[in-house]
Amino acid sequence: MSENINNKYKIDSDKKTDLIFGLIPAVCVLLILLSGCGGSANYQDGVYEGRSSVYEVLEEDAEEDEGGDGYGVVEIKIEDNIITACTYTPYQTDGTVKDEEYGKTKNGAVANQDYYNKAQRAVRACQAYADQLAAEGDLKSVDAISGATVSYDQFQEAVRDALDKAKA
Repeated sequence: MSENINNKYKIDSDKKTDLIFGLIPAVCVLLILLSGCGGSANYQDGVYEGRSSVYEVLEEDAEEDEGGDGYGVVEIKIEDNIITACTYTPYQTDGTVKDEEYGKTKNGAVANQDYYNKAQRAVRACQAYADQLAAEGDLKSVDAISGATVSYDQFQEAVRDALDKAKA
């Protein structure tokens, strides 16, 4: 009786070989197909510039909105399909660079310390975004910084614009 049970579940060695050699090509084809699904693009080596769209605060939303008007310009360097360097410059809508003066009045005074601090935090975040992208080499690795999400969105948009220009 036990011999019948063992024979019942015994697989013929020829069938086992056929099964193994039948699965190997199928697995290889599956791996090849899946490798194309990564979504990674090929980029040409070089330096590329990208620009975000202009973000403008509507007058009626100015009190509630913590972001400032403007846009961002990024310059990325690509080597061997990896971003190796990045600079990001935020601009006000009139083309003025957002720097240490950003958040001050036209005469250079700080009229609202909280607003100035938020504005400067956003300016520092722009540099941090660029530094993080250069260090990591991948846009998906750049994390948003609290208080600078408008800058983050503009940075992401500008980098995507530059990457579109770099596609092979």
